[in-house]
Amino acid sequence: MELKSIGTIHTPYKNNDAPFQPPQTTEGKEFFIELDEKYLEGLKDLETLKYIYLLYYLDQGQEQTDLTVKTPWSNKEIGLFATRSPNRINSIGLSVVELLKIEANRIYISSLDAFDGTPLLDIKPYMKDLDTKADANHGWLEEEDFKHLQLHIDGEAH
Repeated sequence: MELKSIGTIHTPYKNNDAPFQPPQTTEGKEFFIELDEKYLEGLKDLETLKYIYLLYYLDQGQEQTDLTVKTPWSNKEIGLFATRSPNRINSIGLSVVELLKIEANRIYISSLDAFDGTPLLDIKPYMKDLDTKADANHGWLEEEDFKHLQLHIDGEAH
């Protein structure tokens, strides 16, 4: 299997200082993608979208070897595939971000919890009716302290 980087994600997060869940707003911080120029044609009509998926290689993380993990806010042990831990068998990250603007090969986006210099693997459109599931739930998280989870979802310090 071979994956190719199509660009680089730039964030203010360096040296493992990315938050567990970033704030929704950029708060004066700049988040952008520098797309490799040979892929510029692929940006045609991307600016018509409000949100996009980013798939990226977690090159600064660690490979997960345990198939069960403890949640970050409790001692509950759950399966790796039931978590959003960045430590995965395959170090692939996925984020939905707001597309703010495109200038040449720079795509300005809302915040995400990737480190500066993260290799971008792909961009896909987030489509309102295709990607929203009205009956989605929070699974095992509903058994936990949901107020605590909501703080993480909102990117609130606590």
